[in-house]
Amino acid sequence: MSVLRLLIPVIFLFGGFVFAAGPIEFLDDAEEARFNGLSEELRCLVCQNQSLADSDAGLAEDLRQEVLSQMRSGKNDEEVKNFLVERYGDFVLYRPPLQTNTLALWLGPGAILLVGAFLVLINVRSRARMVEVEGETAEQTDQQKDTD
Repeated sequence: MSVLRLLIPVIFLFGGFVFAAGPIEFLDDAEEARFNGLSEELRCLVCQNQSLADSDAGLAEDLRQEVLSQMRSGKNDEEVKNFLVERYGDFVLYRPPLQTNTLALWLGPGAILLVGAFLVLINVRSRARMVEVEGETAEQTDQQKDTD
């Protein structure tokens, strides 16, 4: 019984390595190059800022296996991408198409940059006016001291 108590934590700690998928074995260099190209164009849905090729997430491994399966079933790159888009949406693509539902992805960063530049401009102008007003009041105070 005590041996079992010692083995249970070890199994939980290192059990994932037993079930981890090994490296993908490709049929030839052309298949490997095509797979690598596709997995660089697809986003990991868990990591979000990593490509499918770079991610270590379990879902990324599943998606890589799905991409390879789709490739080996005779689908071209566009058909593989369309399959994943139908299943997961445009977010799975690193370069989503320009559509009405993806306008925020394409125009959002520029809009945020413009709003930020506008706020900086307003802030700089208001500080410049405050400096001018402070300078005028200091001159008026100096003039009053001179006349007194």
